[in-house]
Amino acid sequence: MEKVINLIPIEATYETFADFGQIIEPSRDCDHFGPNDAQLYIMPLQDTSFGFSKITHHANVTQCIGSIGARVWYLGVSKPSLIEVGDDDTRRVVGTSTTVVESKYGHLFAPPPVEEVRVFRVSGTKFVKYNRVTWHVGPLFSDTSMDFYNLELSDTDVVDERTYDFRKNNGVIFRFEELKEEETSSS
Repeated sequence: MEKVINLIPIEATYETFADFGQIIEPSRDCDHFGPNDAQLYIMPLQDTSFGFSKITHHANVTQCIGSIGARVWYLGVSKPSLIEVGDDDTRRVVGTSTTVVESKYGHLFAPPPVEEVRVFRVSGTKFVKYNRVTWHVGPLFSDTSMDFYNLELSDTDVVDERTYDFRKNNGVIFRFEELKEEETSSS
């Protein structure tokens, strides 16, 4: 039996998203783009929904995503849960779980806790930069299709992606409703 958990989106701001990464907004750039700058790619997506049961992290890299055209989109996140092994083989869990899982890439992590999953609404000319190992899902949006700028390594999804399935492991599906404009102004 699956349990549906309804989440309430939070507007993504520098303060509200600090535990998960950065919100990057327009800023003045004094330098011109050059060959040493990071390369972006455009990620076209179609038909996403306002529900999810799977969430992913990257143990070795960060990732930046932003919508083209400053359209509203959403993302689900949970704090990083990497388990760091010290020189003396002691383990330090980043998070509250006591469960330890080894990924096929060799890093250890704790599964993301159901009660710590959040949904953020990203509006305007913002980019999101996930901290390394932040669990994430999305972009999710109500339009039929949207294009996103995506900054990550070219092989991140091949060599550094671990997905956790809440439906399979916890019997949980997360759902949320789109925030109306008047709801975001009171946040």
